[in-house]
Amino acid sequence: MDLKRMEVFCKIVELKSFTRAGEALSLAQPTVSEHIRALETTLGQKLLDRFKGDVLPTPVGRMFYQYAKSIVQTRDEAFRAVDQFRNKLAGQLNLVASSIPGTYVLPKMIGSFKIAHPESQIALQITDTTGAAEAVSDGRAEAGIVGARWRHPKLDFQEIVSDELILIVSPQHRWATQHNIIEPDELTEEPFVLREAGSGTRMVIKQAMEDRGLSIGRLNVVAELGSTEAVKQSVKDGMGVSVLSVLAVGEELRQGSLVAIEIRGIKFDRSLYLIQRKNRQPSPLCSAFIDHIGSGLRKFVN
Repeated sequence: MDLKRMEVFCKIVELKSFTRAGEALSLAQPTVSEHIRALETTLGQKLLDRFKGDVLPTPVGRMFYQYAKSIVQTRDEAFRAVDQFRNKLAGQLNLVASSIPGTYVLPKMIGSFKIAHPESQIALQITDTTGAAEAVSDGRAEAGIVGARWRHPKLDFQEIVSDELILIVSPQHRWATQHNIIEPDELTEEPFVLREAGSGTRMVIKQAMEDRGLSIGRLNVVAELGSTEAVKQSVKDGMGVSVLSVLAVGEELRQGSLVAIEIRGIKFDRSLYLIQRKNRQPSPLCSAFIDHIGSGLRKFVN
């Protein structure tokens, strides 16, 4: 049933006039009359009567008016909600991120976005890269940021900022006290603390080593840990060495609690990627946040 016909009917009941209803809705009187004829034909009931110069609802018209009015009001509320969502960027945005952007970058981006758009609500889930991809793929999150990319049938990966992974050791480690550059083979001989399977950091390490003809299986892995903070603490405690994002260890490098070591001929360069479902139109809130983090991440890295 045409909602416009319901709206015309409700306006006639409220104003008791075809003419006044037409003026209120900017419709010609013949158009108003045609809407009512079509509505009565659809329902098979007479809805309006004329009485002493006024137009009044019939008994069935009075009953139908209550439902029609509720439907028209619901439509108007829906339109207002959409307008508010678009213009004020209200509502909730569910995001997901792997540990590096989720822990060290996005909280600041979310904070500055909330200042600009206080009516928005942003929920951030932090997991590994594989888990983040699954959350966006199955619709639990509208967008995500991860530290690796691969072919995925349901996801688009968009590079948004560059990152660098570096080899880190404790200040007491012999590499920190003797020299700041090692040969690739030396890396395979040293106790190594590795991120868990599924992390973007691990994927980048694996690819960079394979590019030099080395297998990640040659590493002397003494621990596989599920968080960057756990890896950092293990390296500080002398459990072994590791490779982590410079975004995660910048403060420790400045304080001297960790030391960066160069590996001759190996660079662990990577990018952070925005992931979204293919062929899914982002919400206005999501689009605004993506624009916000695009510039914010570049400033953060620089």
